[in-house]
Amino acid sequence: MSDYALELAGLEKVYNRGKPSEVAVLRGATLEVKRGEVVALVAPSGAGKSTLLHIAGLLDTPDQGSVALGGRNMVGLSDKARTEARRAEVGFIYQFHHLLPEFSALENVVIPQLANGIGAAAAEARAMDLLGRVGVAERASHRPAALSGGEQQRVAFCRALANAPKLLLADEPTGNLDPATSDQVFAALMGLVRDTGLAALIATHNMELAARMDRVVRLDQGRVV
Repeated sequence: MSDYALELAGLEKVYNRGKPSEVAVLRGATLEVKRGEVVALVAPSGAGKSTLLHIAGLLDTPDQGSVALGGRNMVGLSDKARTEARRAEVGFIYQFHHLLPEFSALENVVIPQLANGIGAAAAEARAMDLLGRVGVAERASHRPAALSGGEQQRVAFCRALANAPKLLLADEPTGNLDPATSDQVFAALMGLVRDTGLAALIATHNMELAARMDRVVRLDQGRVV
């Protein structure tokens, strides 16, 4: 078994290739994230952080380079195999929570598990455990509209971890929150990550939050430094 949850090597990504508007977003980006390690990815807006995360999470493909999850090379897999690998290995958190508005907090965490073949009773028990770890168990029956911004994002954290992924990818997970709430929510996220022992790559503009992670890397002119 590989010591690395994520291995990116020589990633190249160009948009509008061959056109006057061609943009080279990634230029040989290479990054490794160990199991249990939390890495901050920092860069200005438009530098390619989201592109790198999407490639790492198998939502996009590089023009060149390799992506490995848990030591398994993901390049060249069929769409079906990539979807299965993504579902089993990766959890995503975005700046906006993207919760399903017609379902309760509990149901939002249960649904991904049902889609992954988990029985209803086991899925509900795991969902309540995760919600309890981030301090929103008492809000489990509430729909997203009845939750605060911080509560909504905590539920989104739980949903991302519902199927026990090995790697968490987060794109500005506290970017929509005020500073005080951001600090509290980030602490809840870090507690959840540490409790579960998974690897995490977290894109953020907040250097104070970045400093609380194990390691900080920067995306500069398409390369990770």
